Amino acid sequence: QFLLTVVVSAILFTTGETVAESVRHFGRRLAGVQGESTVVLAGKAIRGVALGVVVTAFVQAILSGIGLTIAGVPFATILTAIIFMLAVAQVGAGLVMLAAIIWLFWTGAIVWGLVLILWTVLTGPVLHNTLRPILIKKGAELPLLLILAGVIGGLIAFGLVGIFIGPMVLAVSY
Repeated sequence: QFLLTVVVSAILFTTGETVAESVRHFGRRLAGVQGESTVVLAGKAIRGVALGVVVTAFVQAILSGIGLTIAGVPFATILTAIIFMLAVAQVGAGLVMLAAIIWLFWTGAIVWGLVLILWTVLTGPVLHNTLRPILIKKGAELPLLLILAGVIGGLIAFGLVGIFIGPMVLAVSY
């Protein structure tokens, strides 16, 4: 599936504008101006989710990785990659960071454990609840609750690809 995703992405990247115009034209032929605006709205919903979810997950993973590295947690690079995957899946960095904090306390690095707790609060819920809504709103003029419900519902229903399918379906329905 990953290889297929990369191939399709490469094809769409090279011919993206042509494909987008073809899809808009198809929407216009199917339902007139309403069809074209629906296609544009679906594209904006996907762009908003891509900006909001993926960019927030990337920033959260990078900042968490910096905290893990400074605190001296081993395998910080691998843990950062796991944090990124969990953040994209809307689980967040909390599980990995909690394990790292427990490890720090277990090894006697109390000060670094406390610093990592503070860092986790800043890079976890605070970043997640401020940066993501700002980025999602830049992508589409839709209610944030609609987009978030679509992300979570799509993830549950369709897996990782559902984080894009769910908001698109809800945006078009809305």
